[in-house]
Amino acid sequence: MPESVSTPDPSLLSINTATVRQQWRLPDIISGCAALGIRGIAPWRDQVAETGLKEAAQRIRDAGLLVSGYCRGGMFPAIDGAGRRAARDDNRRAVDEALTVGARCLVLVVGGLLKDGEGRIASKDLAGARSMVRDGVGDLLEYSRSAGMPLAIEPLHPMYAADRACINTMAQANDLCDELGDDGLGIAVDVYHVWWDRELKDQIERAGDKRLLAFHFCDWLVPTRDLLLDRGMMGDGVIDLPLIRSWMERAGYRGAHEVEIFSANDWWKRDPVEVLRTCIHRHQTVC
Repeated sequence: MPESVSTPDPSLLSINTATVRQQWRLPDIISGCAALGIRGIAPWRDQVAETGLKEAAQRIRDAGLLVSGYCRGGMFPAIDGAGRRAARDDNRRAVDEALTVGARCLVLVVGGLLKDGEGRIASKDLAGARSMVRDGVGDLLEYSRSAGMPLAIEPLHPMYAADRACINTMAQANDLCDELGDDGLGIAVDVYHVWWDRELKDQIERAGDKRLLAFHFCDWLVPTRDLLLDRGMMGDGVIDLPLIRSWMERAGYRGAHEVEIFSANDWWKRDPVEVLRTCIHRHQTVC
């Protein structure tokens, strides 16, 4: 670790429920985290819906868990007005759900190029998609600010620009915050998506503690066998995690360290208790 970076505070560890979603349903993840002394959790909307919103929120409260983030809102670009209205309404529901579960922020995966009704890419207009994202986030902000739920834009790796997110760098996310105002708007920094960016340190500093709303951990494997479903456990790949954490902390970030691992061929096939114990160990030894 860089000399100025101490061992992470174990109480900051949070588990994004995607990390063990193939082995456990949400109630099992909640109880499993609590049993192992993990203090934080970040649930996905589909898992909450399966459990029931009120029941999921009660279980999280009863377990004494902090909700580091709620996954997810976004997907703003749509091919017609009806699609954009549907996205607006769904994102407002996501804000309401995030409030119910007590989330620190609603994470936004903003969406990519326009798709037709069957999910096929229907346009190559990347600038137009980004314009729709700006308009969609701006509209949602009016609702989320009045509700008191911060929105965290998550820049995704450029490999996802077409189908998942056309905001791909910290600089783009910061620009959007500059344009829309950072009252209730910030950034979710996921190392998997931004570790490669030569401007990362400067853009973290630019964001500062007000905009840095979430911090996601995993690792980039070489080779990566699947760009979506082959994330590495911390320490198994090439990302300098302590260095990026040092930048975040120097910029004022004091929030949770959220582990989010999609791993169809490895960690999703392992015993979930083993996965969580490994997360605890790696958080303390390689992050």
